[in-house]
Amino acid sequence: MAVGIFDSGLGGLTIWDAVQKRLPDHEFVYLADSANAPYGVRDADDIYNLTVAATQRLFDAGCDLVVLACNTASAAALRRMQESWVPSDKRVLGVFVPLIEALTERQWGDNSPPREVSVTEVALFATPATVATRAFQRELAFRAIGVDVEAQACGGVVDAIEDGDFILAEALVKSHVDALKRKMPHPQCAILGCTHYPLMHDAFQDALGADVRVFSQAELVAESLADYLNRHPDKAGQGSAAFLTTGDPKKVSDRATQFLRRRLEFQSA
Repeated sequence: MAVGIFDSGLGGLTIWDAVQKRLPDHEFVYLADSANAPYGVRDADDIYNLTVAATQRLFDAGCDLVVLACNTASAAALRRMQESWVPSDKRVLGVFVPLIEALTERQWGDNSPPREVSVTEVALFATPATVATRAFQRELAFRAIGVDVEAQACGGVVDAIEDGDFILAEALVKSHVDALKRKMPHPQCAILGCTHYPLMHDAFQDALGADVRVFSQAELVAESLADYLNRHPDKAGQGSAAFLTTGDPKKVSDRATQFLRRRLEFQSA
């Protein structure tokens, strides 16, 4: 059995790590489109085409279910894929849903009218492409009222993480948090809207302050996936666990090992 996990680069390993721990009896095929990363500076059509190609590669590897462990792909491509491309016997899920559920304290299938929630001031940190789609605000508005979302496009952070330059990444995080605070001085919570950003969780928390709750997606997605597979065991898929990349396997393996502090071996997709 194998579930596909896709990201433009290595940030999705934060999702893979959490779901692998939550679902130790399942296997996962992870695909990093490292040759085309980062997606956060690309236009919507480009992101869509790249995401479709990567998802098809995971379908070909025996995955009936693919998780887009990439907020940019989830925001810019997922709805279009589900409406016009995904085969009827396959499923593609994004990473926004579990986050919206946690923030609004309601299940995705709950279609009752929007209502007030406990959090009213939310800071969203994401890639420029994710921010441009306003997908998070749109989905949140369907379920909650009275929530002010201030989005900060965090240019350069993904590139620094992918390059292994965490000193630069930390400096950029502080700069972006400072910029957001000039627009929203006292957010109640913060959304790390890119799967790379949990690697900088402590930097975000330090810059925001201890009183700001920082939502990170990995554990939320892991619980949501476990629930989905419990309800849809037929989507567990076939195939064997693997780590695939469109980039240089050795370079990507070294970076992945640096991220997770355990050896991961990637092979060409």
